[in-house]
Amino acid sequence: MIANPDRPGLPKREADSKNGSEEELSAGQFFLEMVKVFLLAAVIIIPVRVFLFQPFFVQGSSMQPNFENGEYLVVNEFGYKKTRVGLPETPFFTVSPFYSLTRQEPIVFRSPQKEGLYLIKRVIGLPGETVRIEHSNIIITDAEHPDGFRLDESSYLASSVITTDMKPLTLGADQYFVLGDNRMNSLDSRVFGPVDRGLVVGKVLFRAWPITRGEWYR
Repeated sequence: MIANPDRPGLPKREADSKNGSEEELSAGQFFLEMVKVFLLAAVIIIPVRVFLFQPFFVQGSSMQPNFENGEYLVVNEFGYKKTRVGLPETPFFTVSPFYSLTRQEPIVFRSPQKEGLYLIKRVIGLPGETVRIEHSNIIITDAEHPDGFRLDESSYLASSVITTDMKPLTLGADQYFVLGDNRMNSLDSRVFGPVDRGLVVGKVLFRAWPITRGEWYR
């Protein structure tokens, strides 16, 4: 047993318990460390959540068989989503999209018809192109292909998939034509028309769940 030099003869542990100063200091230090951890987590997590990645659960069957109902996806927002930072009416600054979407990649976007609803579809037509569907073939006309070319979808669709015919649709400078992989059970650009660039949230980066179907998308 070690004696407390401030009070001779009184054991150090007993003296500290009566004094109480060491316990109060430890509690204060613990609280300060918790605040530091919280602030550090906020500094790391908030920018990641606002600017970089966002989780989504697939709901419905419009993207079957490539994306099933209930699957957990991580969406890359960086460079694809228009982000306002600050108050709703007076943002401090705005980050505009600077990446272009790639044909045939799956994306997440806000529904043109219903506020608060997010959809996952596949990019088919790019800005300025004309898209038409004939006998389940998607024909795209652009500057390089004035006579049109048939889109090869064999990497994600079976040859037996039927896509209903559609008259030519010309996209604007910031518009995309999107389709669900489950062509006979998908609400997409055949119904609500082109998707404006400002509605795009991001592209699918990773399927995290179920683990057995985990996959990265470039």
